[in-house]
Amino acid sequence: MSLRIGVDLGGTKIEVIALNNQGETLARERLLTPQGNYATTVQTVADLVHSIEQRLGTQGTVGIAMPGALSPATGLIKNANSICLIGQPLDHDLSAALHRPIKLSNDANCFALSEAVDGAAAGAEVVFGVIIGTGTGGGIAINKQVLTGINGIAGEWGHNPLPWPQTEELPGQPCYCGKQGCIETFLSGPGMARDYQTNTGQTLSPPDILALAETGDDTAKACLSRYTDRLARGLSSIINVLDPNVIVLGGGMSNIAQLYIQVPHLWEQYVFSDRVNTVLKPAKYGDSSGVRGAAWLWPI
Repeated sequence: MSLRIGVDLGGTKIEVIALNNQGETLARERLLTPQGNYATTVQTVADLVHSIEQRLGTQGTVGIAMPGALSPATGLIKNANSICLIGQPLDHDLSAALHRPIKLSNDANCFALSEAVDGAAAGAEVVFGVIIGTGTGGGIAINKQVLTGINGIAGEWGHNPLPWPQTEELPGQPCYCGKQGCIETFLSGPGMARDYQTNTGQTLSPPDILALAETGDDTAKACLSRYTDRLARGLSSIINVLDPNVIVLGGGMSNIAQLYIQVPHLWEQYVFSDRVNTVLKPAKYGDSSGVRGAAWLWPI
């Protein structure tokens, strides 16, 4: 039996999945992520992989989805929100713990790959995967292969400035990356909540804002309208550069149903083309896309 093992190394949980070459789930397990302890984190990943292999009676290829990226310059982890991973040779240490080569990629890259292989964008040549939740990330899959880039940051659209900013959007909120006005500060869940508070003086979560908009509340509807237009502007800049067949949305903010109707209508005024054939879709596998994409990191 051919076995593909994917690991989603998150800040709160570590999930492992085993797939066959047809994408069928054979087994999955998860444990809480050890907090602030790099060595224990590596051992926990190894233990989970060995456990699932023991259950299935065979060894598989292993791919890892993780927050952050492997620096091509140093071979060490950078840009990870799990601080204990930063500056560590994670791929080397996991390979040693598992006694085999492993493949490692950013969780947004794995999300894009999962949806490109057998998800919402199955069969598409160029796929841009978007995660809009607590933060804003992205990944690129071309012909069912992750595009990492020479700097290891391909797809990091969230840390570009919001395109075609309006006067009231300037200079923009400070971002944790050190810049101002990043796309992430507008399109993340906290970004929507901040926008609503700025315009109303009230503090509401995105689900509450959406629920209020559905009742016909004008301030909530205006907040949602601003968010939709900003997403259209942000994605139109991706279309202008990458020209993907499909853009797939994941993360908590991707559950806003009207985005899939309104954004493609709005981005036509921003994309440098007489017609936009790019399709916008919700993720097929949702929160499972990261771990599934990790399993697909090895060539199909």
